[in-house]
Amino acid sequence: FISRDEFKNFRQLHSILQGHPDCKKVPGVDASTGSLGQGASTAAGVAAGMKMDGNPNYTYLILGDGESQEGQIWEASMFAGNHGLDNLIVFLDNNKMQLDGPTDTINSLAPAADKWKAFNFFTQEINGHDLVAISDAIDAAKAQKGKPSMIILDTIKGFGASFTEGVANCHSMSIPEELWRKETGRYE
Repeated sequence: FISRDEFKNFRQLHSILQGHPDCKKVPGVDASTGSLGQGASTAAGVAAGMKMDGNPNYTYLILGDGESQEGQIWEASMFAGNHGLDNLIVFLDNNKMQLDGPTDTINSLAPAADKWKAFNFFTQEINGHDLVAISDAIDAAKAQKGKPSMIILDTIKGFGASFTEGVANCHSMSIPEELWRKETGRYE
C-alpha cells in the first residue's frame, strides 16, 4: 500500500515512487529492472528456476511495446520458447506509443503476435482495458502446456484521462492534484 504522502514524492530520488520500481522499496516487486528489457531476462530465469525446482507457480512479466524494441527482450523470448517455459505469462502493453512518439514511426513491432508465435509462445490479443478479457486470457494461458504465453493488451496510452489519452509526451508525468480532482470529480 502506498500512502497519500508518498504520492507527493512521485519521481523524487529515494522515494518509493522514484520512477522504475525498486524491489527494496516497493512491496511485491521481486527485481529492479528498468526500461531496457532486463525484466524479460529476469522473468525467464525465474521461470526456468521454478521449473527446475518443480515449483508449480507462475512468473508474470509486463512489457511495454517501446521496451520490446530492445534486443534483450528477444533473447529472453527465444530462451523461454526453446525451453517450453509454460509457467511464464507475459503481458505486452501495446499502446503503440513510447517516450519519443508512436512506435510505428520509430521501430515498429507489427505484426507483434507473429513475432511471439515465431518464438513458440501461445499468443492472444485482447482489449487491454477489459478486466474480464484479461482474466479469461490468463486462464487460457495457464491451460497451455509446453510453451510460454504472450497476452497482447491492445490499449490506449493514458486511457480515461482527457489530458493524457493518446499523448506520447505524458510519459512519466506527474499529475497535479488539482488536475486529478477536475478529471475524476473527487474532492475528498
